[in-house]
Amino acid sequence: MDKLHPLAASAAPAEGADAPVAPAADVRADPAYVAKATKAAVEFESFFISHMLHQMRESTRTLAPEDSPTRNKVNQDMTDMVDNMLAGNLAGQRAFGIADAILKQLLPAALNKMP
Repeated sequence: MDKLHPLAASAAPAEGADAPVAPAADVRADPAYVAKATKAAVEFESFFISHMLHQMRESTRTLAPEDSPTRNKVNQDMTDMVDNMLAGNLAGQRAFGIADAILKQLLPAALNKMP
């Protein structure tokens, strides 16, 4: 690693600095950080799945005939609610793997230690 890089272990502290900058791996091992990152990743996966389901329903509504139940406003609201609940459940199970991919980027050292 470059001597001038702020996370380099052998980097000298800047003038007036009391201690060298801690490596990023120390921050990533913090259980509170891991919990927050995991929650955010799962919530993003939920949002992604919800948005995908919404777009799929919207396509179905557009293609449906005028007298179709999918065009009924009450049915639309109910299916939107069900889609959001389904998205939350799928994300909680990490069914699509989006949260895992995000966590692999955010917590590479912490995930290698997880069973």
